[in-house]
Amino acid sequence: MIWLTWRQFRAQSFAAVAALAVLAVIYGVTGSHLAHLYATSGLATCHARGDCSALSSTFLTTMKSDSLYPLLFFLGLGAMYLAPAIIGIFWGAPLITREFEAGTFRLAWSQSVTRTRWMAVKLGLIGLVAIATAGLLSLMITWWAGPIDEAGGFPASMNQQVSRFSTVLFGARGIAPIGYAALAFALGVTAGVLIRRTLPAMAITLAVFAVIQLAWPNWVRPHLIPPVHATAAVAVNLNDAIVTHNGEMIVPVTRLPGAWIISNQTITTSGHLFVLPATGPCAGGAPPACNAWLATQHLRRAIAYQPASRFWAFQWYETAIYLALAFALAGFCIWWVRHRRLS
Repeated sequence: MIWLTWRQFRAQSFAAVAALAVLAVIYGVTGSHLAHLYATSGLATCHARGDCSALSSTFLTTMKSDSLYPLLFFLGLGAMYLAPAIIGIFWGAPLITREFEAGTFRLAWSQSVTRTRWMAVKLGLIGLVAIATAGLLSLMITWWAGPIDEAGGFPASMNQQVSRFSTVLFGARGIAPIGYAALAFALGVTAGVLIRRTLPAMAITLAVFAVIQLAWPNWVRPHLIPPVHATAAVAVNLNDAIVTHNGEMIVPVTRLPGAWIISNQTITTSGHLFVLPATGPCAGGAPPACNAWLATQHLRRAIAYQPASRFWAFQWYETAIYLALAFALAGFCIWWVRHRRLS
């Protein structure tokens, strides 16, 4: 059974190994040089002392001056998000549908090998290859991008740093892609078992997985661990603050490097949300007078955030949930095949 599964899956395996080998050479050669540049930039020792914004800005500017590093950085992001989807579409969805479409399931399910064992071997062997592929790819990209992530990433703005908790980076680092690949594969197999046609199953797999990936960061991830709440006095400067269309003032947080800022509000001494008045010193766009008035208001900042130290806790929680969902879908597929009549 293992030998048969290998023969049916060897083309995909060879393609995955070839792709990983090419990327390993590219990222291995450039990653060693990138790590050397990071070590000589002074950032490695600076993080233990305090503010490293100047060194980070210099390092990232140097990296951006060579178009190769931004190219490989964003190529890695794309690869990490495409790999689970590809696994689900091209490995998971056709796994059972090709048996239905070719009619070979009648022969396969009437042999001495039970349906449960037949399905378990296919799911187990190819599922492990999918997890290993995503894990090796993530290990490679996470290692290569480590110096850039530590320095603040490649944001759209030169003056803005990107936390590893950001929606873009979180799913392309660490062990989370392992869970994504497992779930995408299980989704593909489940769609194939239920629909029994390859192309519709592939389309459904892509659609469902995309919805999960888009909804998860906003609706589920923020609730995995309760955030830390902090309130402290803040010096509000109109030139540095962000003023929304309804007059709310947001003072950027600069003393929590790498943290995930969930909410950031400027409040009054009584605890109410502060809104710039439509009349008074701040009405005519006069920053000096407005700043002087703001200093007399004794404003405070209330934030809810996840410390940078919780990054791996979130990674483990999210991966465990995705793996649990993948195992549940795999169990459903085994049950469905086991109890389905030959027709």
